[in-house]
Amino acid sequence: MKRKKLKKESFMKSVVVLMVSQVFVKVLGLVYKLYLTNKEGFGDKGNAIYSSGFQVYALLLTISAMGVPNALSKLVSERVAIGDHRGAHKIFKIALLTFSFIGFCCSMILFLGAHTISNTFLQIPEAEMALVALSPSIFFVSVIAVIKGYFNGRENITVTAKSQSLEQVFKTLFTILIVNALSIISGMDTVVMAAGANLATSLSAFTCFMYLVNYYRTIRPIIANEIKNTVNYKPTRIRRTIKQILFVSIPMSLSAIFGALNRNIDSMTVVRGLKKIMTEESAKIQYGILSGKVETLVTIPMSFNMAFATALVPSISKAMAKNDKKTVEKRIKFSLLVSILIGMPCMVGMILYAKQILLLLFPNAATGEFIYQISCLGIIFILMEQTVGATLHGIGNVFVPAIALAIGGIVKLVLNLILVPINNETFILGGTAGAAFSSVICHIVVLTIELTILKKKLGIKFEKNKFIIKPLIAVLVMAISSKVLYTTLTNIINANMSLIITMLFSIIVYTIMIIILKTFSKNEIYMIPYGSKFLNKFQKEKTQNA
Repeated sequence: MKRKKLKKESFMKSVVVLMVSQVFVKVLGLVYKLYLTNKEGFGDKGNAIYSSGFQVYALLLTISAMGVPNALSKLVSERVAIGDHRGAHKIFKIALLTFSFIGFCCSMILFLGAHTISNTFLQIPEAEMALVALSPSIFFVSVIAVIKGYFNGRENITVTAKSQSLEQVFKTLFTILIVNALSIISGMDTVVMAAGANLATSLSAFTCFMYLVNYYRTIRPIIANEIKNTVNYKPTRIRRTIKQILFVSIPMSLSAIFGALNRNIDSMTVVRGLKKIMTEESAKIQYGILSGKVETLVTIPMSFNMAFATALVPSISKAMAKNDKKTVEKRIKFSLLVSILIGMPCMVGMILYAKQILLLLFPNAATGEFIYQISCLGIIFILMEQTVGATLHGIGNVFVPAIALAIGGIVKLVLNLILVPINNETFILGGTAGAAFSSVICHIVVLTIELTILKKKLGIKFEKNKFIIKPLIAVLVMAISSKVLYTTLTNIINANMSLIITMLFSIIVYTIMIIILKTFSKNEIYMIPYGSKFLNKFQKEKTQNA
């Protein structure tokens, strides 16, 4: 009897599946953020408590798990590429034991240290309950990270996409249900509601954990058959395999750790710095604006781009293992171009319509327009940084992104300490706007370092016309035409409807300009889903009209 095989997914299929999942996740994330921010008794103060606790949790989670999916994806894809399924599965089993232990330790650190962290490091005592509520999820997410990494390395990206979509569905449902119930029980106690929102994270992580464990059990017979038919297997000792996993995962984790540390710089310096120029209550509200509304909106474009960053690591690692440099260069250039084409319109659109977006989404707490606009300046650099960092991981330069993020973090810390305590009436980039500006500079520094090393290592040349001039022309035409339309519409219909119509119009104009300017080459169009059908149909019509 013929056994079934798990289908491997192409690079672009993996990207599309992940992109759809990431967008779905971000939309649901926005839903519960809108609910919390507009919820009576929660608002910007609740966001400050919720976000400060979440950033510390994210840092510990990064230490225990965040570099693991990409590291395992790289190691497993290299083994699978040469037919060594036994070696790939052995790496998975050892990683599962190793990071389950690390995750458990980090969960205990957060649970037992919640009081000290909230009072001493964050200077937000109300965050203690939120940290306790989050602590169990670190263990579950550590295991989840290992399973995801194994399947990503096998090019079964759909599993990751489904699991993260499922997790976000339950996170949204649990957040709304728990916060609503606690608001009634506690009499609108902001601290209790913030803890409830973080408890939802732990419950949704457990749900995702159960889904992945069940999926692995289902396909275990197929994996067993692959192991039985393995080739090129080289037995290695457990200690050596652990060293191999840590050698790859630690540098990748360092990148994630420094990224998390950079985000924690705000949680540890903004409230502390703002208290020098305003009351503690006002300082927490200002931090809530930055960490709640602004960060949620600015990271939305990342959901589109994260798909490329995730799919690039196993794809490039596999191509490098086969010494296929042509495929490596082709996928790097295409992914970076897409990152730029996604980042440019998002950055410009959000800056132009910052006030209108906040009024549309957060009618009960629409403050923070200037902070939002400053933060938006970093969107293009964040997206490019994601792609270039993933590329460096894929080609084996795993320490470069970590070093770049460390340098960027130092720059951000220095700027935060200087700018945040300055009253924004004295200097426009003082206060919370200073923290937003320092984040932008941080991402510019990181991208510059990563891009310089990438070009030096692979000798890739990025054409200015294709990667800079054409995207700039397209986004300029989009910006001017959208502004004219919005001004006209506001004289006829209400502002919210005008904004929605303008955004849809902007997407159409920008897409048309990308096509007119021939930004994508013929080969790149073939890489886009349904691109070949579109190109063949276009060429057929062109031939008939000639």
